[in-house]
Amino acid sequence: MPVNPSEISKSLVPDSIRNLKVYQAGKPIDELAREKGLTKISKLASNENPLGPSPFAIREMTKGLWDLHRYPDMHAYALKRALADLYKLKLENIVLGSGSEGIMGYIARTFLSPGLEVLTSEKTFIGFTILARSAGAVITTVPQTSDHRYDVEAMAKAITEKTKVIYIANPNNPTGTYITKTEFDHLMSHVPGHVLVLLDEAYFEFARNQEDYPDSMTYRYDNVITLRTFSKAYGLSGVRVGYGFGHEDLMSNLNKAKLPFEPNLIAQLGAVGALEDVPHLERTLLNNTIQYVRTFEFLKKHGFSPVASVTNFITVPMGSAQASDALYNLLLDEGVIIRPLKANEMPDYVRVSLGTHAEMDHFFAAMEKILPSFQKEFGNLL
Repeated sequence: MPVNPSEISKSLVPDSIRNLKVYQAGKPIDELAREKGLTKISKLASNENPLGPSPFAIREMTKGLWDLHRYPDMHAYALKRALADLYKLKLENIVLGSGSEGIMGYIARTFLSPGLEVLTSEKTFIGFTILARSAGAVITTVPQTSDHRYDVEAMAKAITEKTKVIYIANPNNPTGTYITKTEFDHLMSHVPGHVLVLLDEAYFEFARNQEDYPDSMTYRYDNVITLRTFSKAYGLSGVRVGYGFGHEDLMSNLNKAKLPFEPNLIAQLGAVGALEDVPHLERTLLNNTIQYVRTFEFLKKHGFSPVASVTNFITVPMGSAQASDALYNLLLDEGVIIRPLKANEMPDYVRVSLGTHAEMDHFFAAMEKILPSFQKEFGNLL
């Protein structure tokens, strides 16, 4: 007798999985090209490095093409050694994964079980909460402050006996704001030893020069794990490689939970090459600074109130979900992809990644073309 597909999933799939919302990535360039028949497209949706990967990374990855029939080094010695030398760590303090999200999966498997609690902020990166829910954990969120920042005081007060992991994206995606050294110290003074603090520093390279930014590498708390990635400033989103560091006992247990041979061969080689090319990283940061100033000023000039950011994106309040959706769709017609933020509990906001000079010119031209009709319908957003 045929069985209703929903009945199959009810009997086989745990509620913690069936009830998950699927992560929504930024619209791919090829998809928009097919839909609209466009040839000029600027993707400003996924906070990627518009300059692309380092030539050093490309060189190393190309060498690896001849070894694709071989498994990679399961322990990724060369990459761990490069990271250990850069940050003055022991190899035992490092864990690697397929993007920082891969390591988040290891953390969910290692530290969480049904009924345990993850404490985080609203309006933050949803990747870890998806993985935590898949492990059966309960998610508790606290509201952000009025200026789109983590409310550290509220988080400290929200810690309970069931709290197992505190997730902090610093800088935060999608708001681009960050918690300061003073705020981080205050929070840690309230965190008991049985609680793991997970710091997601995907945008660390963009924020590291802020005087009051708490570079977690200078902190050596036993119950803190920091995650960073090669997907943003290093331009290796397509090969998926991230890293984490913390107490060697925690790293040892995480390595038990990870799949062998992650990251893959090409990712390991590309990451080593990227770390060697410091000038490429510096060019990336310089371009980001220039485009941030141009874009922030453009948005303010045209009646918007962008959120000040220390990352490679700017988040913009739109006044309503309808205005957010309208701007997103109007820009798609012009070949510009930005990111609506409904999935991040911010339906009345959009996020604009910072691209090359030419890509931002494309964005500015598209905005100037559509703004008269847009503002006629939705008003001035200042």
